[in-house]
Amino acid sequence: MTKGRIIAVVGPSGVGKDSLIRGITEASPYIKRVRRTVTRASALGGEDYDAVSPMSFARQVSEGAFCLHWQAHGLCYGIPVDVLADVENGTTVIANLSRSVLAEANQIFPDMTVLNITASPATLAARLAQRGRETQTDITQRLRRAVNLPEGLKQIDIPNDGALSKTIAAALTALNLNAEYAP
Repeated sequence: MTKGRIIAVVGPSGVGKDSLIRGITEASPYIKRVRRTVTRASALGGEDYDAVSPMSFARQVSEGAFCLHWQAHGLCYGIPVDVLADVENGTTVIANLSRSVLAEANQIFPDMTVLNITASPATLAARLAQRGRETQTDITQRLRRAVNLPEGLKQIDIPNDGALSKTIAAALTALNLNAEYAP
């Protein structure tokens, strides 16, 4: 059996990671989208996720429910342990990960491909304001945050300042998935 891989989609808040993931999985339905567990109210939307309380999240961590977990922006995020089994059984999965856990993720998923999504500060500020989850102060702080990716990763950089369809097409081509994409 062929081993699968994880496509780790990363980038700053507001860059369009969830929209890109949705587009990639619609174009390539054999790619499984990872449903994260997040300590954020379910009504806030943006992605399909399992909303849990911080106490429930801590319990799940102690029970080994996640193959990868982290904290960012006052929230906790977890990748279910069954994702590791999916990859080991030949499934290609795609997940929104934090740039801060890429080195750890690469140890867990040695054939990981990082899809690093970028956009201009003006584009990011407009998108963050539009989604309405952060104050202007929060947006300013997020835009100041610069994160360098670890060296040695299989990394693809894709800009997302224009039409989402063009970004999806570029990502599919870069990931060698363009045969499944029909805009």
